[in-house]
Amino acid sequence: MDIKKEVLSILDEVLSLKGRADTFTLETPLLGAIPELDSMAVVALITSMEERFGFIVDDDEIDGAAFASVGTLVDFVQGKMVT
Repeated sequence: MDIKKEVLSILDEVLSLKGRADTFTLETPLLGAIPELDSMAVVALITSMEERFGFIVDDDEIDGAAFASVGTLVDFVQGKMVT
């Protein structure tokens, strides 16, 4: 499974980016850089990732650092998949 591709697909779908996520790299900033990514969108992203990847995210695992960039979000997902 290509985790980056799946994460970009989730971002595009949940944030209604209409394909913009296809141009994102691991360095693309997220929180504070993409207007569509507000607190409600973070909750929707987490729910979508839980469903797509089959893991559970506890409240104490969530902080802004995971959503700083595409790369940090991919790293977060990869970390959840090995636990």
